[in-house]
Amino acid sequence: MFDTHDILETITMIQDENLDIRTVTMGVSLLDCVDSDIDAACGKVYDKIVRMAAELVPVCEQIEKEYGIPIINKRIAVTPIAMLAAACQTSRIVKFAQALERAARTVGVNFIGGYSALVQKGFAAGDYALIESIPEALDSTEHVCASVNIGSTKAGINMDAVEMMGRIVQQTAQRTADRDCIGAAKLVVFCNAPEDNPFMAGAFHGPGEPDCVINVGVSGPGVVRAALAKSDGLDISGVADLIKRTAFKITRMGQLVAKEASRRLCVPAGIVDLSLAPTPAVGDSVAHILEEMGLETCGACGTTACLALLNDAVKKGGVMASSHVGGLSGAFIPVTEDAGMIDAARSGALTIEKLEAMTAVCSVGLDMINIPGDTPPEVISAIIADEAAIGMVNSKTTAVRLIPAIGKQVGDELSFGGLLGGGPVMRVNTASPSVFIHRGGRIPAPLQSLKN
Repeated sequence: MFDTHDILETITMIQDENLDIRTVTMGVSLLDCVDSDIDAACGKVYDKIVRMAAELVPVCEQIEKEYGIPIINKRIAVTPIAMLAAACQTSRIVKFAQALERAARTVGVNFIGGYSALVQKGFAAGDYALIESIPEALDSTEHVCASVNIGSTKAGINMDAVEMMGRIVQQTAQRTADRDCIGAAKLVVFCNAPEDNPFMAGAFHGPGEPDCVINVGVSGPGVVRAALAKSDGLDISGVADLIKRTAFKITRMGQLVAKEASRRLCVPAGIVDLSLAPTPAVGDSVAHILEEMGLETCGACGTTACLALLNDAVKKGGVMASSHVGGLSGAFIPVTEDAGMIDAARSGALTIEKLEAMTAVCSVGLDMINIPGDTPPEVISAIIADEAAIGMVNSKTTAVRLIPAIGKQVGDELSFGGLLGGGPVMRVNTASPSVFIHRGGRIPAPLQSLKN
């Protein structure tokens, strides 16, 4: 039986506290689309995606109407395209991006991810050509997202790929400078990338996944903040328990949507990713949760400790609500997508150095950060290397999504619109790491990788 109080509470969460299903993402394997002729392979890719995802958007819209649950994004993640490119005797890998774009437009999804390469231990056939094509691919498409995994706890960090990605991020921003450098906002560099992540821009369908699967990403920072607003008198343990109970309720809603979408699409249900993914909307901010715990502003001393508590409590509440919690699951800190973090960055209370410390205890990493457009590629590579080191040593996923704001300096603004938001260009330490970055090679895996 449904409890009346629970029903009313859920209605309040949706109407007043910005609770939503951030994404229903269909993962599609393209391994059976491999062909030595790239045009034939692209045709197979388009046909399979359209066949598998034809009903994805209509089904999600039906669930929204029947249950009154907002589903903000409908997305597709595919097999890392570099794996398909390996069979093609051509450097014109960008044709795959254009095939993905056509498929995304045909089925009506918001984004399609998987223009990706996994190079944590070195470059396989197809990897190098795909990475070099990323700037053109993201310039010539609207819905395609790219990601590159350059490190892992098991493999170490591929510093040749790190050096390459600093240049690729810069070139991607330059090619889309007339659109506020939007291309770089669709490019993520990972360490320990998960194969079942439903969130863009880093989603791809890992080679260990089934042929087709439904993964759901839930978001509710506004709900957690509203709960904490009523927590006067609680000590830290009480705050953690309150967040756990709230996360449990949020995840149960995601579980319901995942099962319904799976049943109606006749596709296996994968994971529920409980990630407190903020938006620029007022009241939907992770930064405001931290401030509700007792900080004057996000970025103040104590921010990392508050974020650690939040991230841990979210995960503990989520795993009790679903048998298959996966993806990233935790608290996101994307600067331009979070109203509280935008304010903190503008005031100078939040710096990139503080954000790096915060990434050691939360999900993902340095996300959606605008940096000066003249930042040297070696500095971008060094930021990527620092963040990958945190992920590698701590056996966690970390990522970097930096947007070099071409033609802009510290204090200027970029605006992307929608969930990507906008915000100030933040200061970067430009002391040169050039000699280190150009050494190349691979940072060895840490001792804790030897678990067998």
